Amino acid sequence: MKTIKGPAVFLAQFMGAEAPFNTLDGICKYMADLGYKGVQIPTWEPALIDLDKAAESKTYCDELKGRYAAHGLEITELSTHLQGQLVASHPAYDEMYDGFAPKEVHGKPAERQKWAVDQVKKAATASMNLGLTAHATFPGALLWPFVYPWPQRPAGLVEAGFAELGKRWMPILDHFDSCGVDACYELHPGEDLHDGVTFERFLKEVNDHPRANIIYDPSHFVLQCMDYLEFIDIYHDRIKAFHVKDAEFIPSGRAGVYGSYSGWTDRPGRFRSLGDGQVDFSGIFTRLTKYGFDGWAVMEWECAFKAPSQGAAEGAPFIAKHIIQATDKAFDDFADSGADDAANRRILGLS
Repeated sequence: MKTIKGPAVFLAQFMGAEAPFNTLDGICKYMADLGYKGVQIPTWEPALIDLDKAAESKTYCDELKGRYAAHGLEITELSTHLQGQLVASHPAYDEMYDGFAPKEVHGKPAERQKWAVDQVKKAATASMNLGLTAHATFPGALLWPFVYPWPQRPAGLVEAGFAELGKRWMPILDHFDSCGVDACYELHPGEDLHDGVTFERFLKEVNDHPRANIIYDPSHFVLQCMDYLEFIDIYHDRIKAFHVKDAEFIPSGRAGVYGSYSGWTDRPGRFRSLGDGQVDFSGIFTRLTKYGFDGWAVMEWECAFKAPSQGAAEGAPFIAKHIIQATDKAFDDFADSGADDAANRRILGLS
C-alpha cells in the first residue's frame, strides 16, 4: 500500500480579478497559508502558466516549479477541462462553448476544435517538462443531447458517436503516451463519458489505450445515484487522479436527478463543501489506499451555499484528516509464531 499525497487544491474556482486571487504569488501564498501542499493548475489561466512556453521550454518549467515551490507548493497536475470539452462538442452548444476559446475561432467550430486539440497536446508536453505523470481533462460530448431522447435514438447513433470520440482522441492519447503522461478524464454529466459503462465504451474505441484513465470525483456519481465505492473496486487500475468534492442528493415528490432546470440551491442534487454533503470520504480514502493510489488528493471546491473562503479554509484540514498513512506491517504481527513449511504441515496434520 502507498500513502495518498495532499492536501491539494484545484485553483480554477478561486482565480479572480482581485488580490490575492489574480496573481500566481498571491493565490499561492493564500493557499499555502491554509495548509495546502499542492495545486492543480488550470492551463487557461495566464496568470498561473504560459502553456505555450511550458510546452516549448524545460527551463521555463523548472523556473515555474520554483515559483510554486517558493510557497511550499507542488504542481499536482495541469488541467485542460475547457479545452478538452472542445475536442468533441455537439453543435447545439457552439455559441456557449465559444467562450472557452480565443475570439479568433469564435463561430468557427472546425478551427476551434483544431485549436483545442493543439492545446491538449501542448498540455501533455508541458506536463512532461514539469515532471508530472497525470493530467486532468474533459473528453467532450457529441451524444449528450440524446442521453434521454424523444423520439428514440436511431439505431447506431451511440456507436457512431463513440467511434468519432475515439477517433478524435486516439492521436491525442498517443501523444500523451510519448510524453509518459496519463490523460485523466473527469466522468461528469454533460460529457459522453459520465459513468463506468460510457468509459468502457470509450476504451473499446481507443483499443484500451493505456493512457486513457480517470480522475475520480465521487460528487458526480452521487448526483447519478451510483455506488461510488464499488466504482473504485471496478476501475481502480484506471484511476490516476482524484478530485475531493462533496455532494448531496435529496429527491422529493417534485424533482429528481434531472434537476428541473432549477438553480443549484434548489436542485435535488447539488455540490457541497467538504463535509457538508453525503460522500463517504473515509470509505473512499480507505479503498484508494487499499489499491495503492499514491497520487494527490485535490479539493475541487464547488458549493451553492458556502463562501469560497470558508470552503478553502475547511478543505485542507478535512483532506489531511482523511489521508491514511499506509501501514507496512500487520496489526497482529506481535502474535507471529514464526512457523516454517514443516511446522505448517504438522499444524495441518499432514506430517
